[in-house]
Amino acid sequence: MTKYEIIIYWSDDDEAFIAEVPELAGCMAHGNSQEEALANAKDAMELWITTAKEFGDPIPEPKGRRLLLA
Repeated sequence: MTKYEIIIYWSDDDEAFIAEVPELAGCMAHGNSQEEALANAKDAMELWITTAKEFGDPIPEPKGRRLLLA
């Protein structure tokens, strides 16, 4: 599960660090520190995957390499 890329950045609007998991649509979390955002993102990934399994939705395989963003 932890092989998905996680992008962490500061959001002025939210006044928090945001951790996004781009390969899992809509999977993101926040925290007061980068470490807290990362821990929350790991929890969110677990919930995302559990929910997808329950509904029979496809779970993307981690790309295992850095994503290319434009």
